[in-house]
Amino acid sequence: MAALRWIAERVGRAILVVGITATVVFFALRATGDPLEAILGGPGSQAGPDAVAAAERAYGLDQPLVVQYALQLWRVATLQLGDSYARHQPVAELIGRQLPSTLLLALLALALAWALAVVGAVVATTSRGIAGRAVDAVLRAVEVTATVVPQFWLGAVLILVFATTLGVLPATSTGSGPASLVLPVVTLAVPIAGFLAQVSRDALHEAEESPFATSARSRGASDIRVLLRHTLRHASLPALALSGWAFGNLLSGAVVVEVLFARQGLGRLLQEAALARDVPVVVGAVSVVALLYVAVIVIADAAELLVDPRLRGARPRAVRAPDVAVGS
Repeated sequence: MAALRWIAERVGRAILVVGITATVVFFALRATGDPLEAILGGPGSQAGPDAVAAAERAYGLDQPLVVQYALQLWRVATLQLGDSYARHQPVAELIGRQLPSTLLLALLALALAWALAVVGAVVATTSRGIAGRAVDAVLRAVEVTATVVPQFWLGAVLILVFATTLGVLPATSTGSGPASLVLPVVTLAVPIAGFLAQVSRDALHEAEESPFATSARSRGASDIRVLLRHTLRHASLPALALSGWAFGNLLSGAVVVEVLFARQGLGRLLQEAALARDVPVVVGAVSVVALLYVAVIVIADAAELLVDPRLRGARPRAVRAPDVAVGS
């Protein structure tokens, strides 16, 4: 029963998040102008009154706004997202073609962010003496800088250094090889890595001074054994709890990165649809992103329960999102 209640709570949250997201996006787009421009070919179209009336009937734009909103919510709830106003293709097909590229980018960036965060936390914690304090101070400065650096600026610098100056990596991500992913992945991962490293390092320092670590050392365990068997797992809990938030930031940051590196993906599709006021595509894409965000948070919660048995049977904890804005 506890497991069913846990699942039911998260399904309910997912429905609520997707519903609120679709509502905000729908009314925000409608407030920016008439979507008929996207249907009829843009602001320069010379459509006559008959064509305008036919388009309004075909897409339900002759209905009151509240009816249009209800129909849009029904499409989201039934996963029948309708047709794109600008591209005149099914929205589900458009999202299905672009989603794998964005998911690959976000997952690789999350893995790299975790690797950088763990390495930074371990180096800062295991360094000793004056040199250790200097290393810790440098790492703290790097982490803070990485956390606040705008992603579009970081991506532009990486292109300038590694593509234009050194010529070792492509400036665009239009190819299918691994090299085309390096700069976009690094651009997405660095800000997230800075924050995860801060959280992990503080937790690792606390774990190193905790009674269970002292007890393990008193039994003859080496520092490496204590790190790998005890303190590292303890230190991973705060960062693991925020992995859902991090993944959501990566998906939102994909809009900037995919445009900057001319990479096809859900973020670029969303940006083009928003500029064209293509309501079905924007609502569908944002709803999918919201659903993915909730799914990753559920996975992170489940992983946290596996890593820390003390949380099993306890009331789920609310994880507060950080105050520092990642990317731009």
